[in-house]
Amino acid sequence: MSIVLALLLGVFAGAPGWAATVERIDVSDDKVVIRFDDAVAAASSFLLAEPQRIAVDIDGARPGSTNGERHGAVTAIRQGVRGVSGARVVLDLAEPMIVDQGGFDDDARELTLHLRPVAARQFATASSGAPLSWTGRMLPLSRPATYTVSQAVPPARRELPMPKVRGDAGRPLVVIDAGHGGHDPGSISPDGQLREKDLTLKMALAVRDALMKSGRVRVALTRSDDRFLVLRERYGVARRLKADLFISIHCDSALSTEASGATAYTLSEVASDKEAARLAARENKVDIINGVDLDRNPDVSSILIDLTQRETMNASAGFARLLGREAQPLMAIKPNFHRMASLMVLKAPDTPSILLEAGYISNLNDSTFLASDEGRANVAESVRRAVEIYFARRLALR
Repeated sequence: MSIVLALLLGVFAGAPGWAATVERIDVSDDKVVIRFDDAVAAASSFLLAEPQRIAVDIDGARPGSTNGERHGAVTAIRQGVRGVSGARVVLDLAEPMIVDQGGFDDDARELTLHLRPVAARQFATASSGAPLSWTGRMLPLSRPATYTVSQAVPPARRELPMPKVRGDAGRPLVVIDAGHGGHDPGSISPDGQLREKDLTLKMALAVRDALMKSGRVRVALTRSDDRFLVLRERYGVARRLKADLFISIHCDSALSTEASGATAYTLSEVASDKEAARLAARENKVDIINGVDLDRNPDVSSILIDLTQRETMNASAGFARLLGREAQPLMAIKPNFHRMASLMVLKAPDTPSILLEAGYISNLNDSTFLASDEGRANVAESVRRAVEIYFARRLALR
């Protein structure tokens, strides 16, 4: 098949314009090398301040399944989808660094960025210019102080329209949140075929249908299509609708492909174990996958986590234990199913909330289960049973 014919087929099929995938990211003291499995059209970089980061936008590429190893001044590496045909790589910095020069190799499958440490004032100055772009051979910068642009805080978003609430008036309301979405794909399976945002939406729809069939509760979804919501919008929907229960659905991932089993997280300022702390660190960064931190209020945790929230946290823990009991015969769960973590999406002070990691997208058995109709039906049935028992118990206590 010719290249022209392949491209035409891609257009008529409506597929994104991805020609390459980020295959590997190598970091040394003064250099970052991004390798692709095919030729890349173009790339550009810019600086982001407070905190200091370098963002690299790549046209004609999709993010890979690995974020690379941190090294030296680069403390973390993240990838995300940019638009419909590009990827963004964000490098977190421990100290101010700029891209001194950069460019592609001859076959456009390797992008090399040479880094140079600068003073904080120089970094701030450099974040007020235009992006640095490459389409071919390596060229040094003629004005290294003005090649980048800082990402401005976006204008205030319009108030999020409330989703449709299904079910009979007077019934308890359950809000189901499909994790990730839009430009944020979440975790990606090792073979690149499954994206967390797609699996979570399908599971959320299955849970909604199972709850509606039971007729015991009302149900609303934070998203019913492929859109991005910041974390506060997700639990904000539950609060504005005065929900009685909030369930955020995700798929976990791990470096080890052996990790498997579902887990439920409820809110705590202190993580119950290292894995819970790792999950919180990853999920709370969803809002800055595009390089902009939309939730930088350091007082949120201390304000919301106080004595007035204790009843809500206890109710959340009670539902998590119920869900673990009801899920056990229907799906693989971890022995320590209920864990605690400081997850932003669970911080509604007056709505019992859990985050369900329905399995590991990085594990073949788990991902196959979650991608199947039978697997999603079992997840939905587990939630339905737990929801019915939870509200029956609360009604009995009144």
